[in-house]
Amino acid sequence: MPQERGPRVTLLGFTVPDDLLVEIMARDTIMPTQTHTFAWGLVRSLRAAGCPVHLLSAAPVSSWPRNRQVRFRAGRFRQDDVDGQLLAFVNILGLKHLTRFGAAWRAGGRALRERETEVLLIHGVHSPFLWFGALRARRLGVRVVPVLTDPPGVALPTDGRLVRLLRGLDVALVRAALARCSGVIALTPALAEDFAPGRPRLVMEGIYSPDPAGDAPEGAGATRDIVYAGGLSRAYGVDCLVEAFRGLPDDDLRLVTYGRGELAEWLHEQAAADHRVAPPELLPRQELLPRLARASVLVNPRPVDQDFVRWSFPSKIIEYLGTGVPVVSTRLPGIPAEYAPWLSFAESDTADGLRAAIDRVLRLSPGEAAALGAGAARFVQETRNPAVQGDRMRDFLAGLTGVGGRPAGRATPAGAGTTVPDRVGG
Repeated sequence: MPQERGPRVTLLGFTVPDDLLVEIMARDTIMPTQTHTFAWGLVRSLRAAGCPVHLLSAAPVSSWPRNRQVRFRAGRFRQDDVDGQLLAFVNILGLKHLTRFGAAWRAGGRALRERETEVLLIHGVHSPFLWFGALRARRLGVRVVPVLTDPPGVALPTDGRLVRLLRGLDVALVRAALARCSGVIALTPALAEDFAPGRPRLVMEGIYSPDPAGDAPEGAGATRDIVYAGGLSRAYGVDCLVEAFRGLPDDDLRLVTYGRGELAEWLHEQAAADHRVAPPELLPRQELLPRLARASVLVNPRPVDQDFVRWSFPSKIIEYLGTGVPVVSTRLPGIPAEYAPWLSFAESDTADGLRAAIDRVLRLSPGEAAALGAGAARFVQETRNPAVQGDRMRDFLAGLTGVGGRPAGRATPAGAGTTVPDRVGG
């Protein structure tokens, strides 16, 4: 039986080929691994649901001088049987937004017509891309649907006064563009409610995207590893995790961190002072996932009292659960209730709270730990896989376009995700 066709989608964002990501990570200060993983998860999910997909992508890089490359050229690529175009831009603050908007206007307008695009899916809250959708895609009769993964304008500790001023202007531009969109796909309800009120919405916190190239995990080693993977920063609670770990007495425990961030040098100092703390490492995803699967506990220590956490669902939660290893997490408001049986929550986001939660997991019998991990892996594999999430996206987009959709009598799998009304606020 031929697969039904969903709407034709052009995905505008940062979905670049794997070899380009490797180049970016080798010379940039940012670590766009999760952006890359989620972007290709979107592609796989939409294609699994019968939606033809074409890519318009800009390289996800820091502005000069944090990335020394100033000019990024246009080009074409093909990966996983999907065609894409790289957009040219000048990588200098201010010019970066203007040139990305110009590139999207020229190349994007042509691509939307040639591909007979029905939905322009925009990954993230990048104002040049949102305004391309608001000003040009809508005039071509294309439905514009941003995918909201983070709030706009989050300030960084290194931002100066000018950068903060520009970020505030960008937030206003993003809000105005989102008011003109056809609907939104958001990782959390708060993102949709606060930045696109009144727009049709689908809440979808993530996609389980296993890496088929990953090696099988090795057997247990001489240590029991407590592992964190992600940004090595205070904003993500890494310093609190180190303090929590120091209070665990067993000598066979080891704290292992993977990633990049302002605490990397400090973590090297901790490793030199304590043999139980491993120096931080930065690994490609295909090498990282087997390391995660060999851990005894995986930890998400993000503090809960920061302004942005109500909009946040850490993508590492799904990745952690998929390994089959018990997971400890702080109680972030963006984590849906369906995850509660499979997470060991810290009662507070302090070092004492994290330590107590980690200790509870370490005290589980091998059978109890295996059962908890296996149940968590089954949960994300069955309810957050590309086929399930692709069906949800296709049905949502079909409701906006009238193209494709779920045949009569076809049920949504149990636990497929948060159910949200198609239209909010009347």
